[in-house]
Amino acid sequence: MNEIIRNTQSSVTPTSLDPQDWSEFRALAHRMLDETIDSIANVRARPVWQPIPEGVRAGFKADVPREASDLADVYRDFSEHVAPYATGNVHPGFMGWVHGGGTAVGMVAEMLAAGLNANLGGRDHMPIEVERQIVDWMRSLFAFPESASGIFVTGTSMANLMAVLVARTSALGTLARQYGIGNDGALLTAYTSQAAHGCVSRAMDIAGLGTDALRKIDVDAGHRMDVAALRAQIAIDREVGFKPFLVVASAGTVDIGAIDDLRAIAQLCREEGIWFHVDGAFGALAILSPELAPLLGGVELADSIALDFHKWGQVPYDAGFLLVRDGEQHRQAFAQPAAYLRREARGLAAGAIWPCDLGPDLSRGFRALKTWFTLKTFGTDRLGAAITRSCALAKYLETRVLAEPRLELLAPVNLSIVCFRYRAAEEVNREIVADIQESGIAAPSSTTLDGRFAIRAAIVNHRTNESDIDALVAAVLEFGGRRTGGVIDVEAPPLAAQ
Repeated sequence: MNEIIRNTQSSVTPTSLDPQDWSEFRALAHRMLDETIDSIANVRARPVWQPIPEGVRAGFKADVPREASDLADVYRDFSEHVAPYATGNVHPGFMGWVHGGGTAVGMVAEMLAAGLNANLGGRDHMPIEVERQIVDWMRSLFAFPESASGIFVTGTSMANLMAVLVARTSALGTLARQYGIGNDGALLTAYTSQAAHGCVSRAMDIAGLGTDALRKIDVDAGHRMDVAALRAQIAIDREVGFKPFLVVASAGTVDIGAIDDLRAIAQLCREEGIWFHVDGAFGALAILSPELAPLLGGVELADSIALDFHKWGQVPYDAGFLLVRDGEQHRQAFAQPAAYLRREARGLAAGAIWPCDLGPDLSRGFRALKTWFTLKTFGTDRLGAAITRSCALAKYLETRVLAEPRLELLAPVNLSIVCFRYRAAEEVNREIVADIQESGIAAPSSTTLDGRFAIRAAIVNHRTNESDIDALVAAVLEFGGRRTGGVIDVEAPPLAAQ
């Protein structure tokens, strides 16, 4: 029998994709790792960002490769044409959006995860236990009960969508998953602030409830949801026959990092019997900082929390997370029996609840490993200190802006976001942002606050220090001066420090 098998196998053309020469592959792989580590260690020696040359861009319009290429040639293509033109958020001068800087620890953890090639949709294997351990840690950090559930996702946009679906199922019952939302679903209304991230509106769209069912509540002077206005809108909707089912509060708004009054909103939701969700994409991990954690008072009362480890947690992209207080309600929103997903008492198919019961994905990568490595290697104290430090740097930038007559602060500084302008026309400020980005000195972004264009600096990277802040301010003044001939607009005084 063995002879028959050997003869049969020898007549089949080998199709393995493993290297033919493992020693050669190992040498090249070590070189790739060494050069990547060098690029992180020496990150300040290169521009934050640089425009993609047209020739490089055009080179990526080639036809699908039919023939094999040497790995060294593919790596050379990456080194010369991909790596130099990345987003730049590894660089300490990147302050454009709320992107974490990643770490070398997270990078090698990602490599180890790829080596395991584990699918975390389900079954009984240790990578799922790693994810479950992080769920336990998050329960502890946010003072959630043992019955709470959690799951890794791509990011908070997905986590917010899933929270909407859990709240929808809670409001309509599980039969809505079979028959659709029906007339009752058409009456559901949700609430968030005018300052909330746009993904909340998108979640209502994708959930089939419609963006018109999302009420966007006015904000106060601190850009926090107006709780009195929220209460009034809920009362109006109930009066005309709508069914309020969800409030999405922000722990770190997208524009300026404001944190809603979570405790007051939680109390209101309890009184009204409404699901209370916190979008903590940016600010939820402030829970790791003893100085900042009090700002999140009330988050422990949420029915669900969405957050991103790839922001302040400095985990390489992507590593979003959803935590749900009632694990059974979470499961009821997504679990779907199937013969090929049958659970057994023993063997690889053992286990009652699999991650695929808690979200839409059956195929799931091992995002938890790089998060686990990050948390275990650095510890929450050190990560919390880095978060505190980024907020201190934002205050430093605030003082630089307030001390400079050519600059104007446009909003209170919350967490680690600073919004300001050069005292000139909007178009000049737009050009300043692009000038700085193209210079490679820094990478701020922009937003609009109360109808005014703002240069927005989001300080999230753990590598950023005062010299990077100084470089940004110097660049704004330099490019602003070039575009105005040194003439500044003084129609309004600087915003007083708050």
